[in-house]
Amino acid sequence: MNSRFLPPPPLPSWLEEELPFDRRVFEDGEHTIHFIDHGEGPPVLLQHGNPTWCYLWRKVIRILARENLRIIAPDLVGLGLSSKPRHPKTHTLDFHAERVSSLVRALDLRDLTIAGQDWGGPIVAVTAARNPERVHAAVFANTAIRVPSRKPRRTPFHSFSRMPLVSDVFFRVFNFPVPLLRYVQGDRSSIGRAQRRAYTYPLRKIEDRAAPLALARLVPSSLDDPAIETLREVGDWAQTFSGPVRLVWGMRDPILKRAVWGARKLFPDAGVVETDAGHFLQEEVPEQLATAIVDVSPLSS
Repeated sequence: MNSRFLPPPPLPSWLEEELPFDRRVFEDGEHTIHFIDHGEGPPVLLQHGNPTWCYLWRKVIRILARENLRIIAPDLVGLGLSSKPRHPKTHTLDFHAERVSSLVRALDLRDLTIAGQDWGGPIVAVTAARNPERVHAAVFANTAIRVPSRKPRRTPFHSFSRMPLVSDVFFRVFNFPVPLLRYVQGDRSSIGRAQRRAYTYPLRKIEDRAAPLALARLVPSSLDDPAIETLREVGDWAQTFSGPVRLVWGMRDPILKRAVWGARKLFPDAGVVETDAGHFLQEEVPEQLATAIVDVSPLSS
């Protein structure tokens, strides 16, 4: 498989002001990954989830840019400015972990600090499990990374995503759930009109909206779900991982507030920071996230 690095696509001026960071594109076979690659020093990988893109991490990146760190923030395939396969079945946990792993290997990242939120958590955790020699530390925020011990409970949002036809219309025609992101925040004003415009930008075309629906449907509904099998790699990695781990949680998150307990069981020695933020805590408490990342990075060793 051939891979190469390319210049990034241009941004409209209003977004360029929000993302004044060095960016690149990684072409890996039939897929491309757009990513921020900013600064020099020990690398930090910041991974978003559904339905966001690297823009979500911009406040954290501004803080980290003051440190001697190299900040890598990829857009998942299907989201942001990365390529957008149109078949929902493309999107599996294994697929996304392999795409991020390919980027990590192509950049030859070592002494890496990983940070993931929402689907970004399991994706970077599986990436770490498949590249353990490269990972120094981990930060997880409002994500589900532990294999459940009983049949997973679906939220109303995830149940809705599996309703035939109706969910397709809402996700594809109305760009669901982008217009409603503020309703999972502790402070709803943290995602206002300007932020909704930025989250809409990569998904402004109907034909580019396969990933948000596919990732919503990817949430396991049974213990024999393929995503659960991939997630088992994380448990094996966690048992042997000796690097520092931090958990930063938004406790007003209606989706993944309780997932902090599973993360605590997976990493019993991890430092835990509970905040009043909601699901997308990068928008509400970027300082707490940045502090956790700096604290576990090789800069503090």
